[in-house]
Amino acid sequence: MTKSQTPHPSATSLLRRFWTDYLRIHRGPMAGAFVLMMAEGSTLALISWMLKPLFDRVFVGKEAGAIWWVGGAIMGIFLLRATTLVASRSLLSRISLGISSAMQRDLLAHIMTLDGRFFQANPPGAMIERIQGDTIAVQGVWANLITGATRDVISLVMLFAVAVAIDPAWTLAALIGAPILIAPAALVQRYIRRKVRQNRADASTRATRLDEVMHGIASIKLNRAEAHQNARFASIVARIQRSQVKVAAMSSLVPALTDIVTGIGFVAVLALGGREVMEGERSIGDFMSFFTALALAFQPMRRLGGLAGTWQTAAASLERVYQVIDTKPAITSGSRLQPPADTSVRLEDVWLSYDGKPVLQGLTFSAEAGRTTALVGPSGAGKSTVFNLLTRMVDPDGGRITLGGVPVQDFDLGVLRDQFSTVTQDSALFDETLRDNILMGRPGADDAALRRAMDAAHVSDFVADLPRGLDSAAGPRGSALSGGQRQRIGIARAVLRDAPVLLLDEATSALDTASERLVQAALETLSQNRTTLVIAHRLSTIRTADKIVVIEQGRVVEEGSHAQLMALGGVYARLVALQFGESQ
Repeated sequence: MTKSQTPHPSATSLLRRFWTDYLRIHRGPMAGAFVLMMAEGSTLALISWMLKPLFDRVFVGKEAGAIWWVGGAIMGIFLLRATTLVASRSLLSRISLGISSAMQRDLLAHIMTLDGRFFQANPPGAMIERIQGDTIAVQGVWANLITGATRDVISLVMLFAVAVAIDPAWTLAALIGAPILIAPAALVQRYIRRKVRQNRADASTRATRLDEVMHGIASIKLNRAEAHQNARFASIVARIQRSQVKVAAMSSLVPALTDIVTGIGFVAVLALGGREVMEGERSIGDFMSFFTALALAFQPMRRLGGLAGTWQTAAASLERVYQVIDTKPAITSGSRLQPPADTSVRLEDVWLSYDGKPVLQGLTFSAEAGRTTALVGPSGAGKSTVFNLLTRMVDPDGGRITLGGVPVQDFDLGVLRDQFSTVTQDSALFDETLRDNILMGRPGADDAALRRAMDAAHVSDFVADLPRGLDSAAGPRGSALSGGQRQRIGIARAVLRDAPVLLLDEATSALDTASERLVQAALETLSQNRTTLVIAHRLSTIRTADKIVVIEQGRVVEEGSHAQLMALGGVYARLVALQFGESQ
């Protein structure tokens, strides 16, 4: 995410929003878990309360019959604690996993609505860390918070209720050092949230670095850059490690102070209560019950002290999740649901820049319906950008783009994109079967249509030789296939999609000469009666185009057929001469 000047939301506001978006739907099961944890938290107080009859009636009073009912009551308390422990943890686990799964689904669904500029500013690794790392952090922390806070608060309340019931003065003595915790706890929370926020940002950097290394491993090896890449990764990991150590140290500060406060309370109670017991004013059972309640409160107090830092960890991850969710798509869908009457394409005085660098500067041309228009020019001239504008992957800074005479911004995005089949120079394949990758163009297609598309793209020529045929895995990013095979799968997908406008961006660039002839023939058949726009550096593939548009520095410099442009002797003729040594 790009840095924002808006202030960071408070932990309270994040909790309120989290409740509204994700927790409220689970309020029924959460109420059940709360009841179970109340029962579990109460057991510690019941155990400490049962020590009074244990000492006064069994050990001191020597009542033999009391052994059985006191022992039975204590056993029952432990059975209740075990049962409620299992039930509440199972219920809370289902709730927390359901919440994190919903957050992951919502995040991915929202990210897929965002436009191309967002993905230029936010690399894939960073988004993976938001979807996976931050939501899992919230899940784990939230489960600990709701379990620990609920159980431990109830335990403390019940234990102090027992303590107050035995002697209010002793209870006040036990709490004499509590004010020591207030100021450090507030400072620790602010420090931890700041550090965790930076830690999560570093984790995104780490994920991005790993993503780039894994996908660029061949280039790294060929350039012998292993040591350099490892050093860069090591510096990121070291920064995360240092930050985590600081967070851990500060998170332990409040529990450590709780130990000191508890120690002060123990000494105060011993000084006050010990004298009263020795003088016979209070029984041994009173003192043991009170002292046990205080001892049992020690661990819940320590855990609650540590939860301040734990909550700030969750707040930092929640903040990052909501930063993405609050990012609005710059490209919004139009309201027109009716496809265009024809598929003629026109760009009028279109301007576009990226980060202040001009890409298109008043680009104007038209592509007639049912005919083939080729875009030619040097790399960086803006040819591929035209395809992104037509499909509204980006919107122009100025100018007008129409499909069938209707501005593309007027169409519903789904309706607009249904008009296009696209084949790029690097067809995007997924780690699924070849069948799934082809059917991505038209999921409901029958086997006959699938077979025709495979035949047209010459996928049938190689698929029979694969171990599992059409059900063979393509591998991550199509790595199980050759470049030419990947390209043919992409072409088959476009053939199956059967959209009225065909966009070909170096569609045959990865094919050998024999395959190129076959696929070029298939594409020519496919382009019949379709509006076809072709980007090609191999000028031999676009000689038969109805119109060739030559683009330089984001402007149209020449238009015409191959013969007309050769006769003109301008930019196009020079490009042809460079490739083939032709003068006509």
